[in-house]
Amino acid sequence: MSITDWPAGERPREKLLERGASSLSDAELLAIFLRTGVVGKSAVDLARELVQQFGSLTNLFAATEEEFCAIHGMGQAKFVQLQAVIEMSRRALQEEMRSGDALNSPRAVRDYLQLLLRSRQQEVFIALFLDAQHRVIATEELFLGTLTQTSVYPREVVKRALHHNAAAVIFAHNHPSGVAEPSQSDQLLTDALKQALALVDVRVLDHFIVAGAGCLSFAEKGML
Repeated sequence: MSITDWPAGERPREKLLERGASSLSDAELLAIFLRTGVVGKSAVDLARELVQQFGSLTNLFAATEEEFCAIHGMGQAKFVQLQAVIEMSRRALQEEMRSGDALNSPRAVRDYLQLLLRSRQQEVFIALFLDAQHRVIATEELFLGTLTQTSVYPREVVKRALHHNAAAVIFAHNHPSGVAEPSQSDQLLTDALKQALALVDVRVLDHFIVAGAGCLSFAEKGML
């Protein structure tokens, strides 16, 4: 059955307008993005197949062009559109953090970091440099590592904090393994960075670990 034959209240677009975007399932939201299906499949059927194939929206967003286009009905044009949507979301969240206190927008910080890091196949260490009002001044990718580890040098982090005249910093790195639990090395590194930055009066507000759909906060875990 075509989506146009569905009751109006169950069609994704009409449902969104009537009940809001949060009322839609992942597949229904994706169906609105896809707009059309393929022969024998509605946009919702195709969207469900995509979610099932990749396991989650997180994995779908992290898919390479080759992986995405391997699905029947997908192509380069749809891949480009999806990347544009993801980048717009990332920039909107960054603007939200720049305009207000990052500590008052924990959801925006988490969402931004997940969009930034969850698709990376190597460990990446980044820093969000903040001013005295905890507004984000700059986001920098400081160190790039391997599949399982990266080397971080406190002296270089201090230099970048001074360069931006930052009053505080939030760190984040990813675990490509998909496990968000911090290692002993993660804890030792955080302690070393906190001590080094304290010497120049820069506070470490948090350290996040992004792993797939998970995002762990050191501050929330009482590890700072």
